[in-house]
Amino acid sequence: MTAFHPTDQEEAVTGWMLLDYGEVISLPQPAEEVAAMAVLAGQDPDAFRDRYWHHRDPYDRGQDPHLYWSNVLGRDLAADDPVVTGLNAADVASWSHLNPASMDMLQELAGRRRLALLSNAPEPLAAAIDEAPWAAMFAHRFYSCRLALAKPDAAIFERVLRHLDADPGQITFLDDRAVNVHAAAALGINAVLYRAQPYAQGR
Repeated sequence: MTAFHPTDQEEAVTGWMLLDYGEVISLPQPAEEVAAMAVLAGQDPDAFRDRYWHHRDPYDRGQDPHLYWSNVLGRDLAADDPVVTGLNAADVASWSHLNPASMDMLQELAGRRRLALLSNAPEPLAAAIDEAPWAAMFAHRFYSCRLALAKPDAAIFERVLRHLDADPGQITFLDDRAVNVHAAAALGINAVLYRAQPYAQGR
């Protein structure tokens, strides 16, 4: 496993380029936006973040949003509760800040490589990504919520390989989490740890 930077694409990429979304294409969640969600939830920001991640895996695998937010808030919420609507919107917005360095890389790769996306994402975020203009660069977009599988499970990578009709060695997979990179590499995928180049504001 090696770190991958946008300038490495000529040497590192062969066949399909399979990319993660969160903290690869997108920037990390801004702390102030997580804090704003905590206000909506009526929780302390640190407690909210802990519960946000503690209950996230079933949500990424397709759990309905109101059930996820019910678990995070510790009380039952209906699907049409305004709190659910507000938290869904804020959550999607917090993951929608694109990394300019990564977008530059995608623009450079789009004309020369076959691109696919593999993201642990709940349905509201998956739907937002599908509607984004940049998503058209990806020939295939795979979401945990629609597969009922999530990284780092081997099964999700096996499903992607079957759908792409590709051998593991034909795939280069970029992810910011070492556990996901190791899981892909164990199947023979050329898996590399992504570290985006710093972006200077106002360049």
